[in-house]
Amino acid sequence: MAKNPDQVTDLDAIVQGFHASGYVLDRALATSIYLLIRLGKPLLIEGHAGVGKTEVAKVLAALLNTELIRLQCYEGLDISAAVYEWNYQKQLLAIKLHDGTEGSSDERVRHIFGPEFLLERPLLRSISQSNPPVLLVDEVDRADEAFEAFLLELLSDFQISIPEMGSVKAVSRPYVVLTSNRTRELGDALKRRCLYHWIDYPTREKELEIVRTRLPFAEKELSEKAVGVVQKVRNMKLAKPPGIAETLDFVHALETLQTAHIDTAAVEQTLGCISKSAEDIAAIKNAGIENLLCS
Repeated sequence: MAKNPDQVTDLDAIVQGFHASGYVLDRALATSIYLLIRLGKPLLIEGHAGVGKTEVAKVLAALLNTELIRLQCYEGLDISAAVYEWNYQKQLLAIKLHDGTEGSSDERVRHIFGPEFLLERPLLRSISQSNPPVLLVDEVDRADEAFEAFLLELLSDFQISIPEMGSVKAVSRPYVVLTSNRTRELGDALKRRCLYHWIDYPTREKELEIVRTRLPFAEKELSEKAVGVVQKVRNMKLAKPPGIAETLDFVHALETLQTAHIDTAAVEQTLGCISKSAEDIAAIKNAGIENLLCS
């Protein structure tokens, strides 16, 4: 059920709200989310791929009944894609329309660099809303250090500097969630400005609870066997161990195929749900699929 931030009065409200959206979380993560809401500090979530980091921001936005603004980071991400850019075509049109009219050149420059010519990208849009949105800076470790440095102003002062206009201060402070897969180490300056939480792979019991919550139609014994298989695969030396998303895909695929009993053939046919790498699939097969089915 969607709530006003002021209604999120304790950890139980976080746990219940997330569970209602199908997200199973422990008290430690609930505490980090609660402090994000109450203290207004950004939350940096690190962990393996596929453990539910991005989903935290999505569920939080639903819980608070507010907009989710997502910035997907990548190598080479620049200000024009992340923060703002000028609408050059509109500026050129305005210049032509004002040719021959009265007014100094300085006045014309100020006019064409006004708010109406500004195209807001995710970061600027996140501080321009009257109702605080959830800002998701996803996979921040994929962006370069120069962009990371730019983020510091936003995370410290909740403002953005635009050379032609000056500093734009937040109308309201967004709830900021940053995620990282740790493909590179983030700078200490960025970390100091954030709360921090690490999401590890779930225990067998927690993973079963996640499966039952997200796929309530799945047969109990099938779910237990499937989770056991994924847990064993995860303990192998693979380039990309399966995350929770892969477990859910695996169980859903078995149910869709109306698998009555998980055997070697069933696992082999659905290995593409567990692993998304040809090398890892080969490693799983070489280790012996029958070993994954042993109790």
